[in-house]
This record gives sequence, C-alpha cells and structure tokens, in this order.
Amino acid sequence: MSVPRLHPVARRVFLDSSGYLAVVNPRDRYHQEARAAWAQIIAARCQTYTSSFVVAEAHALFLTRLGYHHAAAFLQQSETSATEVFWVQPADVARAQAIIYRYSDKQFSLTDATSFVLMERHRIGTALTTDHNFAQYGFQLLGISL
Repeated sequence: MSVPRLHPVARRVFLDSSGYLAVVNPRDRYHQEARAAWAQIIAARCQTYTSSFVVAEAHALFLTRLGYHHAAAFLQQSETSATEVFWVQPADVARAQAIIYRYSDKQFSLTDATSFVLMERHRIGTALTTDHNFAQYGFQLLGISL
C-alpha cells in the first residue's frame, strides 16, 4: 500500500488521539500508514500541535488498549515533546458545541469539535488522524486513506 507524500505546504500538522494510537499500536489497522506519515512529518520537519482534550483522550485510549505503562509513557513524552499543546478554553468549548449542534447529521465528539476550532484558529489544515470526522469537516488527513 503506498502512502501519499506529504504536501509541501502542510508544514503544520495537528495530532489527534487516533493518530497517536495508530503510530504506536502495531495492531491498529492504520499502523503502517500512520508510521509512514509520522516519518514524513519528521523528515519534513513539520511543527506538530495537539490539544489538552486530545492528550486526555489519547491517554485514555492508551490505557484501555495498551495498558498502564504505554499510557504513562505517553503522558511523560507529551511533557517534553516539541508538539505544542493548545489548552482548550471555555470559549473553544462553546464554539465546539455550536459546531456539534449545527452538524446534527455528523458524529462529531466534543474533542473532535474543539480540535476543529483550534485548527481553524491556528490555520492548521492537516491532521494525523484515522478519524473520518476531520475529513468530513474539511481537513486533510495526512497519509491515511479511510
């Protein structure tokens, strides 16, 4: 399976919890694609971003799917990582709720919608995620073909 090359203008990438999990978990169905996309992020020296909600959600995913040690390692790594963490604010939650209510035909979680708000504000158009909701909202998925 070939992985699309990283588009030259995608120098800023948002990391979603499903993307984190796919990179680390060899049993994830998108593992190979996510690893290749991660290698492209590193090679292109992209700046990576995530949110406080995504960190919490990813920790929970790691805990339930990979166990305590992987979950704790993820938290420790997130403290020293070059990935910038945007802290979700009450106004972000309010805007995210408006997105959820507006798109009643979609299954956007609050974490997804707050990610959309932050990505729009910071002009980040690409996400490393296996969540099709990002594509439904109009963002590019990096190297993952759902």
